Amino acid sequence: MNNTRVYKISFASVYPHYIQKAEKKSRTKQEVDEIIFWLTGYNEQSLQQHLDNKTDFETFFAQAPQINPNVSKITGVICGYRVEEIEDKLMQQIRYLDKLIDELAKGKSIEKILRK
Repeated sequence: MNNTRVYKISFASVYPHYIQKAEKKSRTKQEVDEIIFWLTGYNEQSLQQHLDNKTDFETFFAQAPQINPNVSKITGVICGYRVEEIEDKLMQQIRYLDKLIDELAKGKSIEKILRK
């Protein structure tokens, strides 16, 4: 897969899919946002700015206030790849987010998802 194309996809175009995936399993937009805040250090206002600006994934993660230091605790397979073994840093961050949303949709408690 050409990663450059993935990086240029706007975060705003994927965000509704994260929410939809969560809501299908009786989870909430607030929980999706909490995961994003935990992972990136964004808050409600800064997240909304990126959504409004249709920021691409590359910029979204590059401008993140702080990638959570506990991301190394996120392990497992997503899209056929072990997230802890992905060498491309940006792709790994995108897959971390995918993995956390996946865990939310599978019914894991928010405390476990956020590695508390």
